Amino acid sequence: MTTKAQDGSAPVILWFRRDLRLADNPALNQAYATGRPILPVYTHDEGAGVRAAGAASLWWLDKSLRALATSLAGRGATLILRRGDAETQLRRLIDETGADAIFLNRLFEPAAWTRDADIAHRLKADGIECRGFNGSLLARPGSLLNGSGGPYKVFTPFMKALRARAEPPAHTNGPRAFGGAPHVAGDDLDDWGLHPTRPDWSGGFDWAPGEDGGIAALHRFVTEGLKDYADGRDRPAQAATSRLSPHLHFGEINPWRAWIAARDAADAGTVAPDQADKFIAELIWRDFSAHLLHHFPTLPDKAFRPEYDAMPWREDEAGFTAWTRGLTGYPIVDAGMRELWATGMMHNRVRMIVASFLIKDLLIDWRRGEAWFWDTLVDADLASNSQNWQWVAGSGADASPYFRIFNPVTQGQKFDAEARYVKRWIPELARLPARWAHAPWEAPPEVLRDSGVRLGATYPRPIVDHARARDRALAALKTVTAERQDAAAD
Repeated sequence: MTTKAQDGSAPVILWFRRDLRLADNPALNQAYATGRPILPVYTHDEGAGVRAAGAASLWWLDKSLRALATSLAGRGATLILRRGDAETQLRRLIDETGADAIFLNRLFEPAAWTRDADIAHRLKADGIECRGFNGSLLARPGSLLNGSGGPYKVFTPFMKALRARAEPPAHTNGPRAFGGAPHVAGDDLDDWGLHPTRPDWSGGFDWAPGEDGGIAALHRFVTEGLKDYADGRDRPAQAATSRLSPHLHFGEINPWRAWIAARDAADAGTVAPDQADKFIAELIWRDFSAHLLHHFPTLPDKAFRPEYDAMPWREDEAGFTAWTRGLTGYPIVDAGMRELWATGMMHNRVRMIVASFLIKDLLIDWRRGEAWFWDTLVDADLASNSQNWQWVAGSGADASPYFRIFNPVTQGQKFDAEARYVKRWIPELARLPARWAHAPWEAPPEVLRDSGVRLGATYPRPIVDHARARDRALAALKTVTAERQDAAAD
């Protein structure tokens, strides 16, 4: 058993998780305020009942840890890497150094929350102080409750409550220098094998993980993309989205910093207030998802509205495979899925289109789509991923109604009218005139011939007829409606 007495000269452990930054880091600030030597540590724990990160997330984690290690080294500290059970590794570090306190920013996903609470309880029983902070969200889950004392299930009241009650913390840059900590051996990050090999599929990943990359992305967005955000965020060919989501997920930037940067741009008159407000609403939606998951732990696995678990999903392996590979025959869907595979990211509007296609055109369980996104997105986030898939499926909190079924042709024509996005990701259609690019099967034979398109050969025919699929989806909805009526009768 590890037992330590409180010692004013003993080092303290700064346990990094998804807060891979030095600025605006409350756990770091509080650890530094003790005046004791700080031992920065990251534990790679894959067996704690917490959902294992997907391949694209591991790619990002590799680069982000390297960036954090470099930042710490520049301030005189060494990032200690330990792989294995988190509690075991923390206890080893305590035994090796005499540390008697641990500072951490909390994880609010239910499994991680429970694991951390159990670790803290056992360590405190052995005389180790454990102090946790909110370093990832605008508001701590549990701090915003409705008039009945329960969690909000509708976004607009949640947003109003957060705007009214949440207070931004003061900006901090972190300590200029660390010092005095004993040298402790750690793992070599290369040995963790987070970067893909055999093959390395990340050649198209054009990202700069790490705190500096997050700050640069925020600056670029505020000065370039924010001014046309409200409309531009729906245009996949435009560079109007923030590209901040992976930086936020890994805690390379505090969400309050993004909020304040947008608000300051509006106050300075460089962007219209409504553009800043729209972006801030998206930051709040991220919080809304996190709060929902914290209060409703089954969100990733079960329909939030339980009657939707009666949906008669289809087993369609051929359809699912075509969807994952971007070979459905619907260009806007295929472009999105190819963008995802090539870059680890997909445009927000297109995410809704491809999700609707899987759920409603193919009638495949949303959980399969969520799992694919989890593995392939660099910004895969358990709360946001689950909530957004359930939003499209109609089964989530404050969700889009299931009968809202996106037409992939008209969605493409509306939001990618010149087909620039489609042609970027589907080079087979690059020479096809834009008027036909979202429905190539409707193009005259001579147009297809002159464009070098051979349906069924160079580019697939649609794997499903959208009109018929829509009817099938609405018929499936009746199963849910019947389940709801039966529940009401009971």
